[in-house]
Amino acid sequence: MPEMKNKLLLFVLIAFCLLQSPAQAVEYYVSGSGGVSLMQNIKIQSIYPTEDYTDTYQLGSGAALFGAVGSTFGQYRFEGELGYQRNNFNSLTFSGHDENNILYTDASYAMKGHVTVSTIMANGYYDIPLDGKIKLYVTAGIGGARVSYDNIDQATQNYNYSVKKTILAYQIGTGFMIPIANNVKLDIRYRYFATPDYTLDWGYKGKAYPNHTNIESHTVVLGMNIGL
Repeated sequence: MPEMKNKLLLFVLIAFCLLQSPAQAVEYYVSGSGGVSLMQNIKIQSIYPTEDYTDTYQLGSGAALFGAVGSTFGQYRFEGELGYQRNNFNSLTFSGHDENNILYTDASYAMKGHVTVSTIMANGYYDIPLDGKIKLYVTAGIGGARVSYDNIDQATQNYNYSVKKTILAYQIGTGFMIPIANNVKLDIRYRYFATPDYTLDWGYKGKAYPNHTNIESHTVVLGMNIGL
């Protein structure tokens, strides 16, 4: 949790700077971007009384899409953003013992299904002018995420299920804004996105088992920022 608190503090500081900035003409913009999502392995830690195991799900690279409406105050920006990312499950590694006290040591299975994350975020930015009209920026945001684990299937275990959860989310990032036309800028961005740990009822053969887990991802996107 200390790591999460540090990232949220960064967002608060950016928001504070925004509120303290000198009065300037407000400019508005819309933006859209898309790119590659690299989601870290999802670890499912059982908290069911008769079990003690960790499922580690490996995922492939996926797609990410974002859209936002915002305002600019000099070197500061504030926006509301909608986001979506999807990654497919590749495999599962299981370690520990199940409710029948059967011990598994790094048992590995091929998996099907996917996880999607739909977000609504409030983001703050601080723009740093570089040579010419190019700007480097840092950003932080906080909001909510709807995480959906869909059509999870492991054939040898004979199960298929889906589960959803709505949770708090936060992100930090950095990027460059490069003017390419009047009121149009190219936006190149890296984003780290995460949720705090949360409890999820993970299904297995028609029965729900409570577990702890979280989501973390790294995203590189290319987009356009259009002044209004």
